[in-house]
Amino acid sequence: MTLDDWSIFCKYNYRVQSLVHRCRESYSHTDDETIGTEIWRALSCPPFSLPLLPNLTSLTWTEASDKTFQYIRLFATPKLTMLNIFPRYCPSFTFGPSDQFILSSIAQSCPSVSYFDFIQDSYNFIEPVGDRSTALQFWSHLTSVKTGMVSEGAILHLSNLPSLRVLEFTLPSTSISTDAQKLLQRPAFCALQELNVTCNSLVILDAFLEKLTVTPKVLSFAITRGLTARAAAFQPLFAFRNLRTLDFTADHYWIVRMDDASLLQMAKAWPYLEELYISRYTYSIYRVTLHAFVLLLRHCPHLRSVAVLVDWSMIDVCDISPDIPYQGFSHHALSYIFVSDSKIQNPTSIAAFISAIAPNVQFIGGSEKRSWEIVQDHLTRNFAHGPRDAGNEEVSIDGDVGEERVEEESGSEDGYMLHFNLVSSDFGEEESRKHV
Repeated sequence: MTLDDWSIFCKYNYRVQSLVHRCRESYSHTDDETIGTEIWRALSCPPFSLPLLPNLTSLTWTEASDKTFQYIRLFATPKLTMLNIFPRYCPSFTFGPSDQFILSSIAQSCPSVSYFDFIQDSYNFIEPVGDRSTALQFWSHLTSVKTGMVSEGAILHLSNLPSLRVLEFTLPSTSISTDAQKLLQRPAFCALQELNVTCNSLVILDAFLEKLTVTPKVLSFAITRGLTARAAAFQPLFAFRNLRTLDFTADHYWIVRMDDASLLQMAKAWPYLEELYISRYTYSIYRVTLHAFVLLLRHCPHLRSVAVLVDWSMIDVCDISPDIPYQGFSHHALSYIFVSDSKIQNPTSIAAFISAIAPNVQFIGGSEKRSWEIVQDHLTRNFAHGPRDAGNEEVSIDGDVGEERVEEESGSEDGYMLHFNLVSSDFGEEESRKHV
């Protein structure tokens, strides 16, 4: 670049406040989204002091690689408040010692960063080599952090930030030390509203969460190793009474042994729940009954989206009339149901049931698409207006009754009542009659 080129550049560079870097290493000779080495070298030698864009507040660096990441320093400015880094995966970005040093130097020269996003692909659980912990500890105004594995020191630093509202990170593969747990027992993460944790096991997650006094509204966690877990493993989460979203993700070999009692405990623990995902992408022979599913809806009136494996066999029979077989209880918030691999034989009966209890369902997702697409088609065409007005009547839904009977009563403006004889006898606390 000539001095005239730089003169033109300087007429406009102060206007730029947001930059998205989409250039990458060349895949072929005809690739038009690449920047050659000579261009980077030219930009690295301006006739004025760095940064190139002095008023930059937002920087997004995509396709970060071992070759291109070094040039991110050209755009580091004290005014920067948002920093997004998205690594390249083919070949993968190793984020070695030199790159870690670059990120730490940026953290020191950009002390006002409040939004930091540098995370791996959440679906592939690919963790780039390297540590962001040192850089994180230079920032004291963070409101949102989405990153990979961090050290205990970084976790403790983040826990002291009064502004942090969103945190997504990977726990170390070993449990939090006793000293760190003691420090986390004091008021920590006081402003946190959303927590997303990836870890090797529920044991490590429980050890981290049980000491926290924080009550996030959104809690997501992914387990990368293991085979099976009892639903009781979710009990430490029951303390989060204000929870709006619970999203559990695991690899395809994970099995959650969910039962009616555990689902009812969840429903009672999280009355403000809006989204519940336990089994969107996993297979399990452990399923809850329809009774427990309806009780979940009853206790969580704001629930919009749910992924829980349900045993549909009680109504998956051809002799149930499609003419709205169940009256009384109606949950109007639910719009999305994920059924995973649930197989059904009579989609019309299933559609009738769903239309009766959740008339506003718009989407049903799962791997057994053909049968459930028929259900969704029925919901769209035949049951779009929800349950019919049948006047005052009482309808009983009976299954195989266990030793204990849990009875719930749900009223409506038309005086409907719905009685459930619950299949499982494992429900701990017997439900007394409740009037809505």
